[in-house]
Amino acid sequence: MKALVTGASGFVGSAVARRLIEAGHDVRLIVRPTSDRRNVTDLDCEIVVGDLTDEASVSSALKGCDALFHLAADYRLWVPDPAVIYRANVDATRALIRAAGVAGVNRIVYCSSVAAIGPTASGVPADETRAAVLDEMIGHYKRSKFLAEQEVRRLVTEEKLPVVIVNPSAPFGPRDVKPTPTGRIVVEAALGKMPAYVATGLNVVHVADVAEGHLLAYEKGKIGERYILGGENMTLLEILIALAEIAGGRPPRFRVPRAALVPAAWISELIARGSGREPRLTRDSAHMAGRYMFYSNEKARRELGFTARPAKDALRDAYDWFRANGYLG
Repeated sequence: MKALVTGASGFVGSAVARRLIEAGHDVRLIVRPTSDRRNVTDLDCEIVVGDLTDEASVSSALKGCDALFHLAADYRLWVPDPAVIYRANVDATRALIRAAGVAGVNRIVYCSSVAAIGPTASGVPADETRAAVLDEMIGHYKRSKFLAEQEVRRLVTEEKLPVVIVNPSAPFGPRDVKPTPTGRIVVEAALGKMPAYVATGLNVVHVADVAEGHLLAYEKGKIGERYILGGENMTLLEILIALAEIAGGRPPRFRVPRAALVPAAWISELIARGSGREPRLTRDSAHMAGRYMFYSNEKARRELGFTARPAKDALRDAYDWFRANGYLG
């Protein structure tokens, strides 16, 4: 198999590229001229420079490829101009998958997100059958991923394009260079910057297991189906307790009520607009507080043979990588 991987300079994308190379596949990466290449400089693969918004560079990158793994996305919970997120996550995805069809790619794995599925109101783990609606999506990132997945499903149905969809939950692990919002939980907890917690929860999965899930989706997934690549459901407090045990620190003792977060988020975003830096707290994240984003990976286990290691292993590997690479001082 010769595969094109998008988003390979990022956290999950680089893990997928590494797993494909380990499996013996011929891998080509498309990266932007401005991409941070720390995650790909040591990979034995072809790297081409291009932009997913440029038709010519996309067509060139796809030439000769049997498979496409599309992981590129604008993963920010706040951005001054929301249109940027929709262009990257919806418009570019539509154009890329259509271009792959024209290029004769015979199998596409599209990396969506559990954000496109949404949590259940009761906190019971959601699965792939949950039919979310756009109005449920809080924030432009989640809305863009929901719309992108809807567009991908339409391309499968109406244009018969060979796409398998995967929906990773909250990945943790090594090489989170940005770091992502999940990685920031590890860094801030380790630095003692999270003295309190909110009543929320995540599904924690190791980034290497997410990468394995992409390969399994290529090998065993059904066209048009989606598969949750998730691990262990944990409350934020449970995550912070685990991180305290790993780092040798103390977990938070106080819970912050949701009502207190909203005015703080307004101030944080106001400062961000002046500084241009992403705020630590956003109105969207404040509104999500109190939701338990729990998911079931049963379908992926049953149909793909997917497995996930214990959440604490993912948290430990993330902590060890951040410590080794100078993020923790």
